[in-house]
Amino acid sequence: MGRVIGFELSSQEPEKAAEFYSKVFGWEVAEPQWDYWAVSTGKDVKPGINGGIGKGPNDYPHGTRLQIEVDSIDAAISKAKENGAMILREKMEFDDFYLAYLVDTVGIGFGLIQRK
Repeated sequence: MGRVIGFELSSQEPEKAAEFYSKVFGWEVAEPQWDYWAVSTGKDVKPGINGGIGKGPNDYPHGTRLQIEVDSIDAAISKAKENGAMILREKMEFDDFYLAYLVDTVGIGFGLIQRK
């Protein structure tokens, strides 16, 4: 089962977005890595998820995406494609995880994450 483990806010002005959410909601925003600012939305004593703010790519310049953790990113991508999803970013490899971006059949963007 895929579990929502985070969110990503996309913006062409991520520094400005980070400042806004930090001031309005008190979110802790980390120093950026690869145009991505990790966000902590509160202490882990209450239910909730953390996420990040990233510089949105040209094909997804603004918006919010859920990040869904899966056991096999290749299987999840295949199943999503079989059910009508569009791939925005094929599987990318990072130090600790794989990541891909898709759009579902009604236009909602989401990310898939598989930890190594």
